[in-house]
Amino acid sequence: MASSLVHLSSPAGGRTAAAPPSLLSRFSPNFCAFATLRPGPTRPTAATPKHARARTCAEQEQKQEVAAPCRDAYEKPAVWNTTAADSAEAAPPLRVGIIGFGNFGQFIARGIQRQGHAVLATSRSDYSAYCSAQGIRYFRSLEALCEEQPNVLLVCSSILSTEAVVRAIPFHKLRSDTIVADVLSVKQFPRNLLLEILPPEFGIVCTHPMFGPESGKHGWSTLPFVYDKVRLADKGDQKANCGQFLSIFEGEGCRMVEMSCAEHDRHAAASQFITHTIGRVLAQLNLKSTPINTKGFEALLKLTENTVSDSFDLYYGLFMYNVNATEQIEKLERAFEKVKQMLYGRLHDILRKQIVERVPI
Repeated sequence: MASSLVHLSSPAGGRTAAAPPSLLSRFSPNFCAFATLRPGPTRPTAATPKHARARTCAEQEQKQEVAAPCRDAYEKPAVWNTTAADSAEAAPPLRVGIIGFGNFGQFIARGIQRQGHAVLATSRSDYSAYCSAQGIRYFRSLEALCEEQPNVLLVCSSILSTEAVVRAIPFHKLRSDTIVADVLSVKQFPRNLLLEILPPEFGIVCTHPMFGPESGKHGWSTLPFVYDKVRLADKGDQKANCGQFLSIFEGEGCRMVEMSCAEHDRHAAASQFITHTIGRVLAQLNLKSTPINTKGFEALLKLTENTVSDSFDLYYGLFMYNVNATEQIEKLERAFEKVKQMLYGRLHDILRKQIVERVPI
């Protein structure tokens, strides 16, 4: 223990240098006080009076009793408790390459950076100025980005351009344990596409953040994040990297929902696609705010605004690349016809009664 404390004493004037807080914080307050004591004689000499020698020995025994538990903690750091968070902190940050750095890609990148990971980006448009201001490495070509060998390659392109983007990836420039993920609003299409095109050793994770720049502008807490670990190797770093990647969204407070791609598309057609469809229909009515808006009408105006703000290509992608979308449109048509029949049926009954029974109008 004496050798462990020598570095705490300065050779100049016998002053004690302050130990780093990160070291002292691991020990008890008694150790901190003991470690910063001004060093004195460690054993009595022959010239020391008998009563002084006894007092010195007693003081040394007392100090040893105080230092004993601290010495055990210092000499046996392996027994300190470690948590999963400590292990996660020990792992190096991921390098996430984003293909397609438009509005949504930038939105996702901010969450990745908040969780301490590095972002590399490429896109058809030039976002070099934006990336420079945000501490993001921007590459003017997909080939140049892949040469940096990111741990995760995240496809943030539109649904309609995804196949062309994936087929253009130079897989030979990537590590064989790279994970390719997507954030498309449909899931069976990218799943099947990635399984078809990617080399068999590449990992595949299909995800869908069920929110965007508008709904997630105040934070991602409690917002659902759907994911499907389609293919991961049992050996190597793929599983660990996948865990780190998903922990980005968990760390942002998302409600993590593990779900197959097929199940996702069934639910999304009945929720997301229907929402966009109703919003598009209402937009055709050219609804305007009035001086006597109800809360329900305000909600319809907001729905129209949110859905029309997305491109029609996105809406078309939700229809074209989800096998359940056609069924939902047919259900919507039947539901509208049923409502019409209910209205006109009642009107028919009233008119018939007025005509047959001669009830004055």
